[in-house]
Amino acid sequence: MKKLIIDGHNLVPNIPGLHLKDEDDEARLIEVVQEYCRLARRQAELFFDGAPQPGANRRKSGLVHVHYIKLGYSADDAIIQYVRNLGSDKDNWTVVSSDHRIQNAALAVGCKVMGSDAFSRLMNTTFSSETAVQQRRDKPPSSGEVDEWLELFGRGKNS
Repeated sequence: MKKLIIDGHNLVPNIPGLHLKDEDDEARLIEVVQEYCRLARRQAELFFDGAPQPGANRRKSGLVHVHYIKLGYSADDAIIQYVRNLGSDKDNWTVVSSDHRIQNAALAVGCKVMGSDAFSRLMNTTFSSETAVQQRRDKPPSSGEVDEWLELFGRGKNS
């Protein structure tokens, strides 16, 4: 399986509707990357600067492993260290970042590199693919969506 190493805060500004100033930009990016990985059948290591809480420096979320780098260190340095430790598996990895320092380090060890803007376009293409559209059609609505529709059309719990 092809795998991704993603510079999270470098990708956020390239995703329509996401902004670094948003309080929930990281959580929303995780959701977008999870959906992409599900559709594209890929795994991802997603790096962010600044751990959200003490001790929460890594968590798994489906096909996405999220790395929160503690304050005082940078996600850039963590990504560079991560790619240097890949060993013989490096051919299966693509590093997603527009940061030239990260790109150069990834290329030096033999990883593929993709800019954040190009990756955003790839995700959009994947999300609009015939397979993705059909999967969304086939997916039953969640109980929250049903409640919202009932409320919207005047048959909610409070009617």
